[in-house]
Amino acid sequence: MTWIRRAFAAGGGLLLNAATGVAASALTALLLVGVALVPVAGLGVPLLRRVLALVRSLAGVQRAWAVRVLDPDPRPAPYESGRRRELAWLAVHAVTWPVPALVVWGLLAAFDYIYFRVNVVEPSALNTFALSVSAAAIAAITLAALPLIRTGQARLSGLLLLPESSAAARIRQLTESRAVVVDAQAAELRRIERDLHDGAQAKLIAIRMNLGLARDLRDPAEVRMMIDEAREVAGQALTDLRDLVRGVHPPVLADRGLAGAVEAAALLCPVPVEVEIDLPGRLEAPVESALYFATAEALTNVAKHSGASRAWLRVSHAGGLLRVAVRDDGRGGADRAGGTGLRGIDRRLSAFDGRLVLRSPPGGPTELTMELPCALS
Repeated sequence: MTWIRRAFAAGGGLLLNAATGVAASALTALLLVGVALVPVAGLGVPLLRRVLALVRSLAGVQRAWAVRVLDPDPRPAPYESGRRRELAWLAVHAVTWPVPALVVWGLLAAFDYIYFRVNVVEPSALNTFALSVSAAAIAAITLAALPLIRTGQARLSGLLLLPESSAAARIRQLTESRAVVVDAQAAELRRIERDLHDGAQAKLIAIRMNLGLARDLRDPAEVRMMIDEAREVAGQALTDLRDLVRGVHPPVLADRGLAGAVEAAALLCPVPVEVEIDLPGRLEAPVESALYFATAEALTNVAKHSGASRAWLRVSHAGGLLRVAVRDDGRGGADRAGGTGLRGIDRRLSAFDGRLVLRSPPGGPTELTMELPCALS
């Protein structure tokens, strides 16, 4: 059934490509007419302007389709091909679009001929079996070829219309990720400094003042009271320091790894969370830390914003890719631009070349998947 659904989806993509191909052929002809009319008192200039605007719109449709095929949940990116790339795509697409249609037509024609039109002179079980196997083979080849043809067309369109896949774009993405990491580290240092200044430092000053006052007192009862106050404030300062250390690198993460840490985070979530972990090894400490805090933020979002009654957390590693999926049965409608939580998760993952995939239709359910390439130790 999955094969058949993919084949139908690919068939829809081929129909779209056939439609854009016919439009590309017509626009190519109009473009040539406009160029030919330019020397005739500039008659072709208005036509060229209109045709170029249509080319940009058509290229935008094809670009969006190629992105959906090559990456079902791409990161928002301001794809901009440029006029030369769009004209190159127009010329190539106008020439190549009939090829997939002819291939599919040939396969369907072969199936029709063998299954419906062949008349056996001497009917026999062997002839019937041979024809049946031939028809089934052609049908299977057709179903398998449709997704391959669609992916091939998407890659061709992406090669011509998606400059973001170039090495320069990759370098730019890594530069932006590095800037995000630097900003995040600076913000984290400011937070630690603020917490130390407002928390532990203030309490240590209070302890020093209490001990100074106790030194000048003569009444043993008052001295004992000041020492007791200093002891209580010292305990509070120690608690603040422990909380600060947990915020930098939770002890459970160091002791039990990512698996144990996310299990602990799930237990602390107000919404019941069903946990499934398939993680046969440990990750590097920075990767574990980033994924732990991203997972904790995702569970916090479930508790605060989803209105869910249950949630599911799955952690797995396969093919060099770590995947953490958080799903809930809440109201849905989550949006990357709707708050800082999802953007924070995206920034954490982008620092390690990871990505965040969000599916949250109105009415739910919401599924958030974090993917990060890494190796286990």
